[in-house]
Amino acid sequence: MKYHLLFSVALVFTAASGWAQRIRTTEWESGMLEKGKKSGVWEYYAPTRDGKVMVQKYDHSTNKLLFYRPIEDIEYNVELQLGQWSRNHVDQPPLYLGGEQPLALFLAGNLIYPVRAQEAKMQGKVLVSFAIDTLGHASNHKIVLRVGGGCDEEALRVCRNIPNQWIPARKDGRAVAVQYELPVVFRMPTN
Repeated sequence: MKYHLLFSVALVFTAASGWAQRIRTTEWESGMLEKGKKSGVWEYYAPTRDGKVMVQKYDHSTNKLLFYRPIEDIEYNVELQLGQWSRNHVDQPPLYLGGEQPLALFLAGNLIYPVRAQEAKMQGKVLVSFAIDTLGHASNHKIVLRVGGGCDEEALRVCRNIPNQWIPARKDGRAVAVQYELPVVFRMPTN
């Protein structure tokens, strides 16, 4: 009798936990949702000419990057010692969780082309610089390259509102703060 009751409770618990978890697969990501939040290992993809390719594998339960597809090797301003910044290569660049696709979608969905710039037919690339610290938080947003017509302020506004889902850069086995530059393009629509 005890065994039967214990088995029934375990069966009910297993069914209930199955309802709380579900697999989510989209064109750009795949993984397990638990109570509406990402858990376990997720894979993130980016489009290519030949389909899509995995760009990151991230364990949301342990907050650890398991794999990333290397991108171009560039130098960053890196804070190797508190307050001392210098140009250096890093072992792992700062990454936006999920890759460039969700970052581009965020920018496209939140960027408002200023009316003043549209009327003056202004377009171009605004370059916004910000620090990504060892915890993956962005701060100290600044404009490096300007377009004018309200585009600079709009790019800065949107970059300040990017969700803090950054994976910090790593050098010599430890997380390091870096200066990151993000281009925000304003282009007149073609009819």
